[in-house]
Amino acid sequence: MIQQGARGYLQRLCELVLRVAVTNQDGSLYNLDAGATLAVEMILSVQSGGKKVMIIGNGGSDAIASHLQTDLFSAVGVRALAFNGPGMLTALSNDYGYECVFERPIRLWASAGDVLVAISSSGRSENILRAVEAARVRECKIITFSGFRVDNPLRKLGDLNFYVPSETYGFVEVAHAAFAHFLADRAVMLRLQQVPQVTTEVWMPGERY
Repeated sequence: MIQQGARGYLQRLCELVLRVAVTNQDGSLYNLDAGATLAVEMILSVQSGGKKVMIIGNGGSDAIASHLQTDLFSAVGVRALAFNGPGMLTALSNDYGYECVFERPIRLWASAGDVLVAISSSGRSENILRAVEAARVRECKIITFSGFRVDNPLRKLGDLNFYVPSETYGFVEVAHAAFAHFLADRAVMLRLQQVPQVTTEVWMPGERY
């Protein structure tokens, strides 16, 4: 329950965003700028060799996944997939169980060198955890976004793990959305610097809507 006013709420949100912890699979801590830079570089690494970024999440995290996918392919110009079509989700849920809805397409489509972005507020959703393990078997690079408990299992599975120290869904989801926007916006800037001729082909987020 929100007890403070809007100003207090937003102040708390800003404090939490700046306290996001970034770790690698061994638990080593990066400062926020260094971790974010590594994540952007990881996303841009798919430009070579026909690789792609896959993004998964449930509920509000799924909405973030869809938005990030759109920004990555439309603005950054890299291949990006979000496994969230209603036909696919309902078919796989009905036939195999909801815990398999991301794992099965990743087993089919993931290749070595792809990047998986796994978003889960709790860090405990079974379908997300199973998908990450499937991506690891396929030798994908993995970025995770989680929150709630500091020892949530998802936080230990990525090459880069962004953890929001809060058990409030709204704070965690907005922080995840903010970082997703940063990754896309920063990737656009870096890609434009690397390949100046794409300036007529790549639009900046927000220019056309």
